[in-house]
Amino acid sequence: MYSPQGPTLRELAVQALSSTERGYDLLAPKFDRTPFRTPDRVLRAVAGALRPLGPFGSGLDVCCGTGAGTAMLRELCEERVAGVDFSAGMLRAARAARAAAEPAPGGPATHWIRADARRLPFRPVFDLAVSFGAFGHFLPRERPALFRQVHGALRPGGHFAFPIGAPPKVLSRDYWTLLGFDAAMRVRNAVWRPRFIMYYRTFPLADVLNDLARAGFAVELRPLPELGRRPDGTPRARLVLARRGGTPA
Repeated sequence: MYSPQGPTLRELAVQALSSTERGYDLLAPKFDRTPFRTPDRVLRAVAGALRPLGPFGSGLDVCCGTGAGTAMLRELCEERVAGVDFSAGMLRAARAARAAAEPAPGGPATHWIRADARRLPFRPVFDLAVSFGAFGHFLPRERPALFRQVHGALRPGGHFAFPIGAPPKVLSRDYWTLLGFDAAMRVRNAVWRPRFIMYYRTFPLADVLNDLARAGFAVELRPLPELGRRPDGTPRARLVLARRGGTPA
């Protein structure tokens, strides 16, 4: 599951007993060597679906982590991109990775900003916002406020996009694995402080679409065929594409 350069079992245990923010500060130096880093094939599929809607002026990576999605935004945006995360450790790793990468001549400026996504420090200046793998860190009651914050950071007509996987079948191993993980996290958070918020089954598509609409977005779903299809022919993943419309209710 992890490469030899990834975190040890002891390091993971320390992380799991920390707060969400502190846990990611600790994991940050080795995060890109874990399965939690967004796979490149997912980034390519999302970029391919978004490219016909561009070019975009400025882009925002919400909960950017070590910057995998931010790097994808650099391919789509012409002026500037910003990665925002509440973990100082993850932002340090993102800056280091960007510094080590070969700079793209004439590419957009890149900014790293430490902030809580539930209280984004932006006016409506972005044309495109994305997020990858972060929504499990928000409780369902926090999701409407998160979407309103993203809505407020986008220019009129701007897009908020993120991939969402098809739910596993009830009798599948994946279903019971995710159910067991969430149950273990609920027990952990009931008996241990500080809490570590990470759940896999708190982001149902119907509720997400309703929350986006209430925040003022017009929403559509687009299949991501590059990520495969299930045996019944339906896509394994879709892109949620939310366009900023009017004022949030």
